[in-house]
Amino acid sequence: MAKKGNRVQVIMECTEHKNSGLPGTSRYITTKNRKNTPERIELKKFNPIMRKMTVHKEIK
Repeated sequence: MAKKGNRVQVIMECTEHKNSGLPGTSRYITTKNRKNTPERIELKKFNPIMRKMTVHKEIK
């Protein structure tokens, strides 16, 4: 029987874009190890709508 892993898919959303009021959203899907990082992660990713690197935080 296959073992259930600690890796889960998470959705990252841009915080600057959400606060700016511009239409659309910048989201990325990535994976994280739930055992090593139980808290929500935040990474700097490229936002194509704002055309710059911004902080993306995990949602859900």
